[in-house]
Amino acid sequence: MPQTASELPQGLSEEGTTRARVAELTALRQRVRSGPDEKATAAQRAKGKLTARERLDLLFDPGTFTETEALRRHRATGFGLEAKRPHTDGVITGWGLVDGRTVFAYAHDFRVFGGALGEAHAQKIHKVMDLAETAGAPIVGLCDGAGARIQEGVTALAGYGGIFQRNVRNSGVIPQISVIMGPCAGGAAYSPALTDFVFMVRGTSQMFITGPDVVQAVTGEQITHEALGGADVHAATSGVASFAYDDEESCLEDVRHLLSFLPSNNRELPPVQPAGDPADRRTEALTDLVPAEPGQAYDVTKVIAEIADHGEWFEVHERWAPNVICALARLDGRVVGIVANQPARLAGVLDIDSSEKAARFVGFCDAFNIPLVTLVDVPGFLPGVGQEHGGVIRRGAKLLYAYCNATVPRVQLILRKAYGGAYIVMDSRSIGADLSLAWPINEIAVMGAEAAANVVFRREIAASPDPDTTRKERIAEYRRELMHPYYAAERGLVDDVIDPAETRSVLIRALAMLGDKHAPLPSRKHGNQPQ
Repeated sequence: MPQTASELPQGLSEEGTTRARVAELTALRQRVRSGPDEKATAAQRAKGKLTARERLDLLFDPGTFTETEALRRHRATGFGLEAKRPHTDGVITGWGLVDGRTVFAYAHDFRVFGGALGEAHAQKIHKVMDLAETAGAPIVGLCDGAGARIQEGVTALAGYGGIFQRNVRNSGVIPQISVIMGPCAGGAAYSPALTDFVFMVRGTSQMFITGPDVVQAVTGEQITHEALGGADVHAATSGVASFAYDDEESCLEDVRHLLSFLPSNNRELPPVQPAGDPADRRTEALTDLVPAEPGQAYDVTKVIAEIADHGEWFEVHERWAPNVICALARLDGRVVGIVANQPARLAGVLDIDSSEKAARFVGFCDAFNIPLVTLVDVPGFLPGVGQEHGGVIRRGAKLLYAYCNATVPRVQLILRKAYGGAYIVMDSRSIGADLSLAWPINEIAVMGAEAAANVVFRREIAASPDPDTTRKERIAEYRRELMHPYYAAERGLVDDVIDPAETRSVLIRALAMLGDKHAPLPSRKHGNQPQ
């Protein structure tokens, strides 16, 4: 049914030449791009936040963003909605280029309905997500909204359901990134949780299912928005946020940086960049960087920096579960995912959080054709009642499942010690690593020599007239017989023992050899992962 004159957008006449209509279209587009009045923009800036369009300008290469459905308006009635029908309906959607590669995005505009999601708003997001799937390109959600639009009732809730369904359908198909740049509460928080990476900004972004007022009403606990669901909480405590930043500019800069490591979809390989760092570069510093004494701490990130191109790498979940490092880097220009025990934190043990962190990272790398390099220096799983009651068995099984399920090239490098079940879980040959390498200071065993001797020779030690001397002798015997650096290599569980100074070149050659790896999985609908 044609619009009446009173329903036409402001300034648009019923008649006119094509040239006049084009002029009217240009004016309308300009008004849409300008957005709400200056008061709404000033309020946004007063909170230390950029506008939705300013954020998109930072995300995309200059002049490349193409907007979709800019003229969309809601059709809801009641509660005064029929008198307020702004264009875009509070979300800007479209695509553009990031370093010359196509990326799709949607950005909530908090200045319009507080960024709240209604039916039309949701349909715009559904459409851009479908376009990203069809085009086989990443999608970035810039979240700054007040949740479901209450005035639209259940249709708003159904809109979230459509987003969640698409998040799951596209999981492992195209990279999905959520950037929290304001409130993200209630059901809205589940979409970022379903995506691959979550970025947050300190002081302005919060995520929670129930806000401080509800928490206080139900539990009596008093807490601020930031303390309940701020960037630091989710980056260090809950593990919901992969990255946290002090400002939106640096946040969006790193979103672009992350995209530079990722393929556009699961049918492509990650982008290759000119290395400019010799593949045969010796890593002499590694000879002295890792102490031979198993109990002495060191920072494994220095090992990563030595082997990566130009010493550059991009860590995921830096502050959560820091006893394991998960990072993206390049070796000879090609992207790799690195999982490494961190002896500088909790002696590098595996526990509940580090197992879940590494499992999700391994699964992501496998989904998007990113080879895995696992640097092992692990004394075992963290003992304790809290860990056992917290489900360390099923959480640790997640990491085991992720590695066993991975079909990308997988290279294990044992830097120093690898004890017990943690050795197996950290991508050992027995669970499918393509190659297992080790340094000459490696110790692979069920447990450390001291603990092993106390178990195996406990009766002899107890009966000895000089228990201390006997214990030392048996420790030395156990280490000599079962823990020498070549024990696993002699049995084919380690493919080679290498000079630490050759680590970079050996890894590059190994990954080049595995470049065309094909490892089909059994026919099945899907596995049943440990929960």
